[in-house]
Formats: sequence, structure tokens, C-alpha cells
Amino acid sequence: MKLALLQTPPANGDPDQALARLEVAVTAAAAAGADLLIAPELLLPGYNCPDLHAVTAQPVEGAWIARLSALAAAHRCGLVFGWAERAGDRVLNSATAIGPDGAVLATYRKRQLFGAMERASFAPGRDPAPVFDLAGRRCGLQICYDIEFPEHARDLARRGAEVILVPTANPVGFEHVQRLFVPARAAENAVFVAYANYCGAENGLEFGGMSVIAGPDGVPIASAGRGPALLIADLPARGDYPAGMLSSQLDDLVSGA
Repeated sequence: MKLALLQTPPANGDPDQALARLEVAVTAAAAAGADLLIAPELLLPGYNCPDLHAVTAQPVEGAWIARLSALAAAHRCGLVFGWAERAGDRVLNSATAIGPDGAVLATYRKRQLFGAMERASFAPGRDPAPVFDLAGRRCGLQICYDIEFPEHARDLARRGAEVILVPTANPVGFEHVQRLFVPARAAENAVFVAYANYCGAENGLEFGGMSVIAGPDGVPIASAGRGPALLIADLPARGDYPAGMLSSQLDDLVSGA
């Protein structure tokens, strides 16, 4: 699997601008041979835009998903991105995976809401994160704060996930997540973890950048600085990592240790 990860400034509540930036990134990722591009949390309509979350939230059958499905199919590159979902009378902080043929593969609703703004804007998700196939790998979804709880990543690994895809909106001051928690979740579970953050600021909230793809040994395969970036990395086969390390961890997962 060749994975692309977009670190971008937020569009400050302008979905059209966010979609335009995403299209530029997908075009570049596809030209580089990427199977999948991951974008940050609440790309649509924006993260620190609580006045827009309920007003603009759409169902899975809405225009945002239709447009992004067409974009993925046009470039033959899958997409994972965060957005505000409306499901009946509930508004949810969601992430959706779309395959390179434009088919919706999975939608996950964030369970661990962070801070007063998120808890005021969104209902927590109720269901475990999905596991799905993309580009020959078993993938799972988390959103930002979820990955800081070891049990969520462990559950995905136990259900067969090899790659955990994480749209995020991590502010300045919380860089320990990129430096420590993301590599730890990867090493604990012998999986890849791809963490796509914003850079820049949105309505007074400054984001920390430092997006990262960590391998099953906890070592970063690719990482960004503080500014805009498009990371592209081949995920090595499991056989490229020390067999003893992976086999012992996977045995523990299967046995429930």
C-alpha cells in the first residue's frame, strides 16, 4: 500500500475551499501512485467552527460524500477524511473511507469527544470502529482523541486491522501525541498508524502539525513539520520487520493477553 497524508491549514469554515485543496492533494497523490489519501478531522465544514457543525452537517447520502466519491473515482485514489454527519436528530464527528472506485467502504463516528466544544457540537459515536479492505490491507478508523486510548487500537488489531487511519485536529501544546502516543499504539499492536493533522490556525485555535505515519516497530516511516505537507510513503510488508517482535505481539493479541 502506498499511503498519502495531507497536512493542511484549515479552510476556516469554507467547505468549497477545503474541497478545492483536497482535490489538489488527491491529484498529486494519485500522480505519485498513492492508493489512499488521508485528510484531517472535520475537514468539512471545519474543526473550530461550532456555529457551522449542526447547520451544515449532512447525511452519508449527501452532497459532500457524493462529490468526494466522484473525486476518488476520477483519480483512482481512495480517501479518508473527517466531516460533520447528520443522522436523524444526531450530529456526529465522523470519518469516512472511500475506495479508489468511489464506493463508500466505512464510516466511523468519534467515540471519545474532546473538550467542551466537541461535546456541545456532537453526540458520541456508539459503535466500534469498522475494519475494511483497501489496497490489499485490512484498515481501521479512529479520530484524533480516540487513538490516545490504548483499548481502541487494541480492539482494531484484534479484529484484524493492519493499518489504523486517524484524521485529527491536534492543537499546539499536545505534540506528545504525535511523538509518543501514535508510535506507541503502532508498536503495542504491531500495526501501522497514520495520523493526519492540520497546521496553521482556525478561529483562534493553533494546530500543531507534525503529522506522522508510524510503523509496527514504533519508528516513524514519514513525518511532517509545522507547515503544509503532503507525505507519501510505501507501507512495508510485515516481513520487512523483525519476525520475533511481530509474531510475539500478534500471538498476545490472538490469545487476548
